Amino acid sequence: MSKATADWTRVGDRFYRRTQLYDSIFDPDLELENYIVTGAPYSGAVALYRDESKIYSFRGSQTAKSSIDLYSCAGKLIRRITWDKGRIVAVGWSEEERLLVVTNDGTVRSYADLQSDFSPFSLGHDAEEYGVRGCKFWSTGFVALLGNNKLVAVTRYDEPRPQALASAPVGEVISWTVIPPEYTSSRSVEVLLAVDGTVHVVDAAECEDRGLQAGPFRHISVSPNGKFISLYTDDGKVWVISSDFQDRLSEYESKVKTPPKDLQWCGNNAIVLAWEDEIHLVGPNGAASKFDDYNSFVHLLPDIDGIRILTNTVCEFLQKVPDSTEEVYRVGSTSPGSVLLDAVEQLDKKSPKADDNIQMIRSNLDEAVDVCVRAAGQEYSVHRQKQLLKAASFGKSVLDLYNSDDFVDMTEVLRVLNAVRFYEIGLPISYEQYIRLTPERLVQRLVNRQEYLLALKVSEFLHLPVDRIYVNWARQKVRSSSTDEDSLCEEIVRKLNGKRGVSFEEVAHAAYDEGRGKLATELLEHEPRAGKQVPLLLSVGEESVALDKAIESGDTDLVFYVLLNLKKKMPLSSFFRTINSRPVATSIVESSAIDQDQELLKDFYYQDDRRVDGSNLLLSEALAAGDINAAADKMKMAAKLLRDSKDYTAQVVALEDAQKLLRFQEAFEKDLNEPFVGLSVNETLSKLIKTGNMKRSQKVQTEFKVSDKTFSWIRLRALVSRRYWIELEELSKGKKSAIGWEPYFNEILGAGNTKLASLFIPKCTHLAMAERIEMWLKCGLANKAGEEALKAKDRNALEELRTKATGSAQLDIDRMIAQLQKGR
Repeated sequence: MSKATADWTRVGDRFYRRTQLYDSIFDPDLELENYIVTGAPYSGAVALYRDESKIYSFRGSQTAKSSIDLYSCAGKLIRRITWDKGRIVAVGWSEEERLLVVTNDGTVRSYADLQSDFSPFSLGHDAEEYGVRGCKFWSTGFVALLGNNKLVAVTRYDEPRPQALASAPVGEVISWTVIPPEYTSSRSVEVLLAVDGTVHVVDAAECEDRGLQAGPFRHISVSPNGKFISLYTDDGKVWVISSDFQDRLSEYESKVKTPPKDLQWCGNNAIVLAWEDEIHLVGPNGAASKFDDYNSFVHLLPDIDGIRILTNTVCEFLQKVPDSTEEVYRVGSTSPGSVLLDAVEQLDKKSPKADDNIQMIRSNLDEAVDVCVRAAGQEYSVHRQKQLLKAASFGKSVLDLYNSDDFVDMTEVLRVLNAVRFYEIGLPISYEQYIRLTPERLVQRLVNRQEYLLALKVSEFLHLPVDRIYVNWARQKVRSSSTDEDSLCEEIVRKLNGKRGVSFEEVAHAAYDEGRGKLATELLEHEPRAGKQVPLLLSVGEESVALDKAIESGDTDLVFYVLLNLKKKMPLSSFFRTINSRPVATSIVESSAIDQDQELLKDFYYQDDRRVDGSNLLLSEALAAGDINAAADKMKMAAKLLRDSKDYTAQVVALEDAQKLLRFQEAFEKDLNEPFVGLSVNETLSKLIKTGNMKRSQKVQTEFKVSDKTFSWIRLRALVSRRYWIELEELSKGKKSAIGWEPYFNEILGAGNTKLASLFIPKCTHLAMAERIEMWLKCGLANKAGEEALKAKDRNALEELRTKATGSAQLDIDRMIAQLQKGR
């Protein structure tokens, strides 16, 4: 095993290391120098597409087919995307490993999961007219430079809305880059344009010349933390300045006449210049080191904590040696961590020096353990990881009190990192990248590579949910499998059934998208949530099943949603046939249509032979109609619906009478200039009597066969309400009354006319003497009451009346009592 410092290089006062991640990456015939290579953040996938500006040898029909090839860092082909949709000008990645492909006409394709499915969008009319010259990407967006120097920014991929930035200066853009919004004071993306001899800063609002004089700048790059800018001048110098252009921090002279093909940051503290097979590492204060041991073309893939170096034969990771690693492994180090590591090596040799080392650092032992744990996380070598963790375990076993959480967490993380770094997986993610990426997103990257078994094991090991992994596996199985649908459904159900959180609807949707409708329907049978089942059942043409599922769920909103879809898709007759056998659906249609679509309700009642309901609906429309003719027509239609059946004769007569009444009322309104429409027959009679139109009222009585008794009551109350006393007095002269005479007495007395009321007392011959006496008293005629008692020869009644009478009435009653006694 080589020394830990064997791959270290000193640059100024700091150490950097090149860690070989994988070797024998690509086929030597690939000619990597003819490809443009971009890498996803956090050691993600690598995209290769041919550089059309370079001449290459023709090797058969396959070479002629343009494609974007997605590889792991170990050189394993993940996906080949055949390309035939215009000239590619830029390929980039988001931090979620979403692939963005931009063509010269401004069309953008967004591949979310390393597969062939994509969502397209356009950068707008200007991009189509002037063309796209290039793009610069950051973790959540990108900026496109158009042929007319216009800049267009897209800040979100889930909802892409291209936005034009401020007008850029006129002139050739020699180089350019972007500062992401999270690192700018304006919280808007800023674009740095090297034009002529200076740099312009463009954001959403303005364009500002920073007044630099040393241009033109062939390369310009921003550090991952957005604090520093590196510039490569025409005379081979590298400047590092602050991002606010206020401080010039360092300068390095490459002494190479040919400008580098690439310049990238290595973390936040060094810059890498790349020529075809040579790189320069420039550290703080202009210190530098050269690496010229590459035997093939070099590509730089920057990341947050270092830079991947990719050639045909090797993939390396260049980074500043982490502080914890330097503290433990630096030659001559006497730090507690280094002494602890030496102690465990002595322990393996069974040397007593192990105890001496422990005693030496006893007071700093907890610090030594922490350093060894952190250093283990920074190592790619499994052997060194084990040694460092062994040292940490030895150290904490000596301590009386030590919180082992960090130690346990690191051992778990390293197991995961070692698993995904394996060359067949090809995700050489560092500890810092893992923390920034998060375990959930790492699992998603495994799923995107269809490494389902490892994704499940990692999720179970880290106690993460696994439902998305199963769903993604099933969706991919549906897309790629040629197995018959019944067997495929059985396999998917066997794998997914009982798994918590798994949605069969998503798998069914994938089957439907692949044109496998039968499979989609079968899979939906296993989806427990009706809200997930129903929309897709409607899409695959299973309307009746969708309706039954919605009804079974008890969710009326869901049933209503299905009914709306059915009404749009089906002929009306089929729609009615579908709901007729389902009372819940019928009730919902009725309750909603009564307020929203009465024409539909009429059709429904008609086809279901519900004549009374249809007639009632027409009648309600007639009552609400503002026009008399319209109301009459509605009632005529309502009567027509019922006329064919003998069961509804009474209803037909009522409707015909209503039409007749409406015509009468229309005539009355015209002749009398009084409102009548809307009144009932009784109300019409009353109003006619009140307005003195007795003949018209009698005609209405005759026409509508109003009984004498009813008419008498209406006439009495109408006359009393209008105080037509003369007409009432005339009535008192009559010999007969259909309602008797007592109602006349009561109604008139109630209106306060005791004199007129008393005229009707003698006509109440069917009443008892006591009742008539009471009536006379109500009219204030005690003497008349006495006459009634005298006629009946009721001395007791007279005696009682005498106590109630006053004045002359009392004398009259005394006389009547005396007359009654005399007669005895």
